[in-house]
Amino acid sequence: MLWIVALAALLAGVVAVNVTVLRLNLQLDRVDQERSSLKTDIARLRFQLSSSATTAQVVHTAQTELGLVEADPDTTVFVRLPAK
Repeated sequence: MLWIVALAALLAGVVAVNVTVLRLNLQLDRVDQERSSLKTDIARLRFQLSSSATTAQVVHTAQTELGLVEADPDTTVFVRLPAK
């Protein structure tokens, strides 16, 4: 009779270990999905950062948000400084 109790305890331990492993695998899957999502976000942000500083973007921002205009070449005066 004692061996039945020992066997039942052993089987209960095996089941408990299997349940714990299953929970850890599920948690690992969630973390892996979050990691993949974060990698996608990082790639998108890097692209956004690299494309935001293009010349065309700077010109567009200068004209639309700051009201800057290109200088008229006919009225532009160049100042030459004496060499030291």
